[in-house]
Amino acid sequence: MRPAGAETDEQLAASAKSGDRVAFEELVRRHKASIYRFVRRYIGQGDDAYDVLQDCFVATWSGLARFDASRPFLPWLRVIALNKCRDFARRQKVRRLVLKAFALETGTEREDAAPPSPDMEDAEDERLRRLDEAVSRLGPFYKEPLLLTIVSGLSHQEAAALLKTTPKAIEMRLYRARKQLLAELEPQSREG
Repeated sequence: MRPAGAETDEQLAASAKSGDRVAFEELVRRHKASIYRFVRRYIGQGDDAYDVLQDCFVATWSGLARFDASRPFLPWLRVIALNKCRDFARRQKVRRLVLKAFALETGTEREDAAPPSPDMEDAEDERLRRLDEAVSRLGPFYKEPLLLTIVSGLSHQEAAALLKTTPKAIEMRLYRARKQLLAELEPQSREG
């Protein structure tokens, strides 16, 4: 039995790659919360975010054979999480198109559940909910650098490497994402 936290992520990943489930469980324990925050902000819904998080770690376990232990583990894990979020978003888009086509065909419209009453939540929870919704509506072009830098704490350089672009492009996308979020949230904050 190894002492918790004694090995680096890369050492644990190398052990997990050899079939060591305890090493993999330690990697999951270390990174579950931060990856969940990233996925939750991307997806915008807690229940779906848990499903995507599970998919992420299943894919990580399955993909360990391709992990290069000479490279950092966490960026590799973040790419898997980002890809799982993208997959989920594509599935949701297809689902919305199918439901919309069905509604048009049948002449019925699907009513979504009403948002939770502000009386049931305190003001901070309500603001965070609105922000999560606004972030989830951003297109991937703006959402991905925003989540990678703000939520996951990556530098512009690290986010650029993951997204295969330049740090300057990340900076511009972040500027536009923030501008879009402010424009969307500003009318609501004046009303509240």
